Amino acid sequence: MYQSHWGLRDTPFRTCLDPGFFYQSPSHEEALARLHFLVEEHRPLGILTGQPGSGKSLLLEVLAEQLRRSGRAVAKTSLLAMQTTEMLWQLAAGLGCNPDRSATIGSLWQTLSDRLIEHRYERRDTALLLDDADRADRDLLAQVARLVHLGTTAESRLTVVLVARPSRLDRLGSDLLELAELRVDVEPWDPLETEQYVNSSLARAGSTSAVFADEALARLQQLTGGVPRRVNQLADLALIAGAGQDLQQIDADVVQSAYEELSPIEAY
Repeated sequence: MYQSHWGLRDTPFRTCLDPGFFYQSPSHEEALARLHFLVEEHRPLGILTGQPGSGKSLLLEVLAEQLRRSGRAVAKTSLLAMQTTEMLWQLAAGLGCNPDRSATIGSLWQTLSDRLIEHRYERRDTALLLDDADRADRDLLAQVARLVHLGTTAESRLTVVLVARPSRLDRLGSDLLELAELRVDVEPWDPLETEQYVNSSLARAGSTSAVFADEALARLQQLTGGVPRRVNQLADLALIAGAGQDLQQIDADVVQSAYEELSPIEAY
């Protein structure tokens, strides 16, 4: 659509959960290092928090990929609108147990427990990565707490990571919050991180010039607060608008106009 105007091979700004598009800013790098610490030290529970659009889900994808490459067992799923049987099935399948679709809760618990014991004897670390934990119902969170308790023995090599928004942490319940050994916060990008992200993404997509003027980057940071999803959305809209006006560079006014188009969507 706008790629030819800006001399790009591809779309530079994406909101999909693709680890290949992960920008490892200092704040995201620190969060990732803390998550690795949890697994390496066999801590039973950690909580990953950050405001909407901060990159929590993508960070979880990157963590899962890195852990698998290092030989660790990983199962990842979202708890949004999930029932206990579905969660247990997803985790058992993620750990390679090949559970039957008609399996009962009891048999799924037995399957998971057996696999975790097997990994313990093999001295193989296991990570269960559960996104949208703050959007799960109370009954499901009770089952998650039961999972975490499997990792509290001295010999256990199980780590559970829950993802939640800071404003909704209380929805996890006191049992899980008391079991958590580390809270990992994903912070928004600062102005320099936003600038480096935008320019590096454009360069990777084929740009050889400064597409965004300095004042445009400053306005982008001001309007998005450095929240990665918002940066992606607004930068992409600004490229579309700039191409439509046949501009050679994006200025602050173009960013502002694109933001005003985006605002009703964000409000909704």
